[in-house]
Amino acid sequence: MGEKKKIYKPKAISGFPEWLPEERLVEQKWLDHIRQVFESYGFCSIETPSVEELDVITAKGEVDKEIYVLERLHKDEDSDKEARLALHFDQTVPLARYTAQHFNDLVFPFKRYQMQRVWRGERPQMGRMREFTQCDIDVINVDNLPLSFDAEMPSIVYEALEGLNIGRVQLRISNRKILMGLLQSLGIEDPTPVTRIIDKIEKLHEGQIEQLLKEEGLNTDQISKILNLAKTKELSTLSPENDLMKKGIEELQFVMDNLSHLPDHAVVADLSIVRGLDYYTGTVYETQLLDVPEFTGSVCSGGRYDDLAGSYINKHLPGVGISIGFSRLFDVIRQSRRDLLDIGPKCPADILMVLPSAEQRETATQTARSLRKRGFKVEMYHAPQKVKKQLSYAEKKGIPFVWFPPFEGGQEHEIKNMNSGEQTQADPNTWEKP
Repeated sequence: MGEKKKIYKPKAISGFPEWLPEERLVEQKWLDHIRQVFESYGFCSIETPSVEELDVITAKGEVDKEIYVLERLHKDEDSDKEARLALHFDQTVPLARYTAQHFNDLVFPFKRYQMQRVWRGERPQMGRMREFTQCDIDVINVDNLPLSFDAEMPSIVYEALEGLNIGRVQLRISNRKILMGLLQSLGIEDPTPVTRIIDKIEKLHEGQIEQLLKEEGLNTDQISKILNLAKTKELSTLSPENDLMKKGIEELQFVMDNLSHLPDHAVVADLSIVRGLDYYTGTVYETQLLDVPEFTGSVCSGGRYDDLAGSYINKHLPGVGISIGFSRLFDVIRQSRRDLLDIGPKCPADILMVLPSAEQRETATQTARSLRKRGFKVEMYHAPQKVKKQLSYAEKKGIPFVWFPPFEGGQEHEIKNMNSGEQTQADPNTWEKP
């Protein structure tokens, strides 16, 4: 007797998702739709490597994300001399490096979209993964970027999300200059700790926010003014304390005015939105799904930044961008609101081509070829088995039509509609889906 074959039983790797074929088909449809919307506004696609030099990733200072560093399993004596590489944790750093590196070849304003995998050392949970896809759009210009782009971003994202049929979408928009102007007027020299606390306003109750602000040395009057600003939803009620705050209010009003074509629920001014990242300098966005309460937090976010690539090139490159957390969105809908996914067949084929016999293989193959040339997706059955078994295969995969090439000379082609059960004669050169 031979030795028993040793089997390694694979298990899912936490935080690295994979979908079943029918789920993957929906995911691809969603990605195709988002891509079509981005391109309809003139955005061009780029794709950067999965890895960047560690020095590129950390050029802007301390990184608060858990990044994955790459090492070869079999290192040689020259390994220490090589640049250390890491998987990118977002698409902003790669975009900054890409723009600096290809500056002389790009047309500005540079409007790009990127739909790629990203890696972070997150604690895995529903909607939080270690490997996930983001769909980013950004516009970058040299020296000055028109404010109209700040209004175009949420309009694009609203159209992209609305087309996924996942219920009402609401974009919440603010301008960091408003809060920064207030903090300046209150004599707060280092605004960063305050903005990071305000960014947690949805996750913590007001008492906790007050306590955190007290721990940063703020007094009761300062805290009261900051919290009152964060609760403001009507720009007309604001009285600017200085020029910076005034400019922020004017910019936010401009963006809101230019989004008036969207439905009433679609856009709101929300001054509690500050985004915790320091590189945002003006307009900031967050997005909620109003009809999917299971989705907590923002499905997409972003904002304006003054200088994207300053660490990589001696040019002033302001920009504005927004990112759809695609895998997060898809996973939450998949697990909690599967009815919104419109799960369909297990394969993309329109037609299963029956193989009547080995002798008829050439006829069946030629017919399938003809139908594919006309734009149909045709799967050839793999063996000349009983017709009942071939029909059962089509039914299990959700293939809507089954094509019967002539079983004998002189017979006609026929096609069976698997939904209605109707079977009729068909010409491969003229047949159309009913």
